[in-house]
Amino acid sequence: MVPVPDDLLSIGELARRAGVTVKTVRFYSDLGLLPEAVRSGGGHRRYDAQALERLQLIRSLRALDLPVSQVRRVLDRGESLEDVVARQLGELGSRIAALRRREAALRLLHDCPAGQRAERLRLVGAVASPPGTDAMVRFWRRVLPAGLPVRLRSAVIDAAVPQPPSEPHPEQLLAFARLHALVSPAVDGCLAERPPARALRPGVLYDGLFEAYELACGDVLAGRAPHEGGALDCFVSAHARSMGRADSPGFRRQLGAVLGRAAEPVMDRYWALAAEVTAGAPSSAPARPTLGAVEEWLRAALDDQLARSS
Repeated sequence: MVPVPDDLLSIGELARRAGVTVKTVRFYSDLGLLPEAVRSGGGHRRYDAQALERLQLIRSLRALDLPVSQVRRVLDRGESLEDVVARQLGELGSRIAALRRREAALRLLHDCPAGQRAERLRLVGAVASPPGTDAMVRFWRRVLPAGLPVRLRSAVIDAAVPQPPSEPHPEQLLAFARLHALVSPAVDGCLAERPPARALRPGVLYDGLFEAYELACGDVLAGRAPHEGGALDCFVSAHARSMGRADSPGFRRQLGAVLGRAAEPVMDRYWALAAEVTAGAPSSAPARPTLGAVEEWLRAALDDQLARSS
């Protein structure tokens, strides 16, 4: 018979000191998380002082909702506590975001007139969880000219595709669902009716447009009326250079006429919904205007200049 040292703890004493039940100690022991030092002649478990520290650590980790598998990796030093906590924070953040989206969806359905509930349920239900932007990316790949350089194609898509808010309010959630519904059929339908690209050199056009958008962004954000200036000149120059033309009063009249005829209801609706998705809470700072909003401002500035010169 193996003698039992006097300083070892019985399972009951260990449970009492750790503030847990005997059943809990036995559970972790049977899982191999809490090794016993020895068993008495009667088969009773005995634990050393290190077991108390280990049990307290197990209890703390489990209080953080770490699964047993992760607790085992920490105890066996296969993974640092810092890494486990960081991963748990990430998982918790994902669950919280999912719950907030769910709350927004429920409020959207609860607070609307009964006649709108079925349609809203259909729209929200068609969006994956977590929501993705694949349909919108495909939409823009079809919209953009085939000869556009990869860097510009990626830049336009990054700027044009709104990311789903992590903490959406109900109206943002509805706008994202409507945007998703808008682009899904448009990918195979409405886009085929778009007029062919006017630019002979689409890379030149989009490089210039991005520069014009940056110049006009501050005016749009500040709510200033469309006006002449560097942003408009850059906008017109981008179109002219892409077509191998020179900027002139005659070219501006032609460009204004062409842009005025380019009515695109799908795109107008897209930008309106994208603005709703990116809009923050009423108390937050204004969101960066969409590319569509800046384009509209620049077109209006050209129309205003043409009207003044006629």
